[in-house]
Amino acid sequence: MINILGIIGGIFLIIGAFLLYKGKAFLSIVAYFVADLCWLGMAVVTKSWFGTISIVIGIVFSLGTWWKMNKGIF
Repeated sequence: MINILGIIGGIFLIIGAFLLYKGKAFLSIVAYFVADLCWLGMAVVTKSWFGTISIVIGIVFSLGTWWKMNKGIF
């Protein structure tokens, strides 16, 4: 289960990078968010609390970026 979450997160990271390369920044943030959720699940299962806190901070920043882009603030 842990390896599958890491692999799925890596695939979504690649998808997010490709979407950003194509100029679809809004969709790339969604892909990065899904990757973060996979890695968050992996960190919780392995009881890596420092990793969990780091990933949650990253998720907060990505949601803030998504919100700013959605509102047209950027």
